[in-house]
Amino acid sequence: MKPKAHVFAAVLFALAIPLFAPKGTAKAVDAPSPTLGDSITWLKKEAHRIIRASKRIMKDGTSAFPPQAGSGYEAFWLRDFEYTLEGSIDTYSDQELTDACRLFVRSLRSDGAAVDCVKFDGTPVYMPGYGSMGKNPVADGSQFTVGVAWHTYRKTGDMALLQEVVDSLVKTMKAVPRNPDTGLVHINAGEDWDRCPYGFCDTIRQQGDILFCSLLYVQASRQLADLLNAVQRHVEADYWRAESERVATSTRQVFWDADAGLFRAATVRCREHDIWGSAFAVYLGVADGGQSLAIANYFKNHYSHIVQNGQIRHLPGGVYWEQGCARDTYQNGAFWATPTGWFVYTLDLVDSRLADQTVIDMVNDFRKAGACEWVIGSKHHLPHYLASASLPLAGIRAMMERRKERDSRPNQASEVTARKLAGPQR
Repeated sequence: MKPKAHVFAAVLFALAIPLFAPKGTAKAVDAPSPTLGDSITWLKKEAHRIIRASKRIMKDGTSAFPPQAGSGYEAFWLRDFEYTLEGSIDTYSDQELTDACRLFVRSLRSDGAAVDCVKFDGTPVYMPGYGSMGKNPVADGSQFTVGVAWHTYRKTGDMALLQEVVDSLVKTMKAVPRNPDTGLVHINAGEDWDRCPYGFCDTIRQQGDILFCSLLYVQASRQLADLLNAVQRHVEADYWRAESERVATSTRQVFWDADAGLFRAATVRCREHDIWGSAFAVYLGVADGGQSLAIANYFKNHYSHIVQNGQIRHLPGGVYWEQGCARDTYQNGAFWATPTGWFVYTLDLVDSRLADQTVIDMVNDFRKAGACEWVIGSKHHLPHYLASASLPLAGIRAMMERRKERDSRPNQASEVTARKLAGPQR
């Protein structure tokens, strides 16, 4: 179906605006306020554009897509690539997808540990900061490796590839450090810097059971179960499905703070309330109905403290990590678009208008200053950032799908709200 003329006009107008206008420059003509549909259309095109613009060719000929179009990130990062698959997988050819999947799987360490990134010469790097951060591999690599394989198989249907990589996927999931009592992903508190957690918090020295990496484990366990079922290994698939439920149950019990209406980020160090993690828990269907509504209401009631131009703070307003990078910068007080899709998916449970406006505000900021890695005040850091443009699309799509389901079943709206699309294969 061809886009409507007014959508093309809005997109062309936006692309004609210089990415970085001089400070103080007044607009000659005020552009009409975009609708949610206009904003989504523009965002899809922008995600496609910057993903293609980021392409680099590795030493072995593999097409790499680093986190930013242009200089800045001189390697192929696993999690950022996986996030582009969640939001904009149709941007890639099947060959690019299968080559990248093979790259990340063959880069697994002999013990199953997964990478943070792979240098363009093929060198695997297991700790952030090109190997300088933490003593052991990052705690999210295995989960994102499974995610890359899952999205690749869903798009390509390449059974030969799946047969080739599935045993490695099982091995890497078994390599994730976990608390044997809770099943949750665990970072050793006996060492000052055992390993980094989720890569978008890799400067934050979390310890104990870790919320976000555990949520990723739930997601990856579901995905691994799907892949094992596809190769007729149903007993193993049942095991991983059960593991996903076990970790989801522990997440609801261990991290939830009913007084705040949010999940905490960790159990030992950096126990602050996690805005991103709380939104992701709702998006995955890990948060139960009461928790989901509590989180959504927190987002609505504290909106001005956790949102800037549609981009989201890691923590509640005025709160900073117990141990991390400098305050009011990067992962410790700045605002990111990466989680905006999960955020609006959650906020939409209680305020659809505000959820829509969040998307519109984010896109308006992108049109003015580019899809940046993070922003705070007037500072916009590192434009043309792939995850910022692509990942929100996944949550926005899920929000729109839920609305369609709700609208098509008006007499069962309360049922839909209660289950929050529990257990989606995301």
